[in-house]
Amino acid sequence: MRQVHALGVDLQDGLHGRGVSSAARRLRQLLAAEGVVLADLDGPVASHGSRFDPQDVEGLLAQVFEYGSNARGRLPDGSAVCAVPLTVADELAGALVASGHPAETDVEAAAALVSDALDHAALRRARDRIAAADLRTLRAQISPHFVHNALAVIAALVRTDPDRARHLLSDFADYLRYGFSEKGDYATVSDELEATQTYLELQRARFHDRLDITVRMAPEVLPVAIPFLVVQPIVENAIRHGLERKEGTGHISVSGFGEGPLCVIEIEDDGVGMHPELARALLAGTGPESRSVGLANVDQRLRAVYGPEYGLVIETALGEGTKVTVRVPRFMRGVVAQ
Repeated sequence: MRQVHALGVDLQDGLHGRGVSSAARRLRQLLAAEGVVLADLDGPVASHGSRFDPQDVEGLLAQVFEYGSNARGRLPDGSAVCAVPLTVADELAGALVASGHPAETDVEAAAALVSDALDHAALRRARDRIAAADLRTLRAQISPHFVHNALAVIAALVRTDPDRARHLLSDFADYLRYGFSEKGDYATVSDELEATQTYLELQRARFHDRLDITVRMAPEVLPVAIPFLVVQPIVENAIRHGLERKEGTGHISVSGFGEGPLCVIEIEDDGVGMHPELARALLAGTGPESRSVGLANVDQRLRAVYGPEYGLVIETALGEGTKVTVRVPRFMRGVVAQ
């Protein structure tokens, strides 16, 4: 089992990754073969053991790629050799070639392990591409509603409270700098929290201090890496669609804590709430466009990075406020803040 896991690590970047030579060595050990070759549709990419001249297996690979089935033969030195197809997403992607005395069924089993590893690698790359595309979309959609209102508040304070206007203008610049940062696709919870607090201070000024804010974040989750711009869009949704419509003072809380291997972040408001059916529509991206863009985007990126079980959870009812919960692994390979 340890060898199987290690093979998956070797092939995490596919047949052209840095670990492909290690994968060939590991496969030779698993099969007790004299030699092993890994090939893509253009030919051999890595080998271990008995030296293969590419021409020695060219004919076998041609049979595999033409018919999509096993091919058997002998090398010039008389060694038996077997080639088995590799597939990714049920499509032919290459071949595993083994020489010596491994049983054909063993080579087929090893090829299945390689195909599974390549499938996972392809899925991971696809998820990364989806997450990156959704992040670009979210950056492009940083709310013009908020930008206009923040600048209007700052302009109004220039004469009446110039010190606060300067402070808010600095906050606004920090917010934009973070929102359009090109550092990477991931940030620490601490970075996300700082950007969210800056956003909330700008909103508090717009609400003429009718916005009550509580932020509680356990120290153990501050260094956890999470996808960039996860918390702030949820907070923005809470203010725009939960608290703007409420009379009097509104309260919003942002909290984070560890829950075993998970990092949990909760954003809760005491605003007007919504029908649970609408909440489901928002996460599906089928709700009112002005409301669904941010939440659906965050939900999709979380699922793309961590898997389908790690989307947003919304608890709400009309007149009862809204609570949005994010649960993500505290540690996950490939999720690193830059």
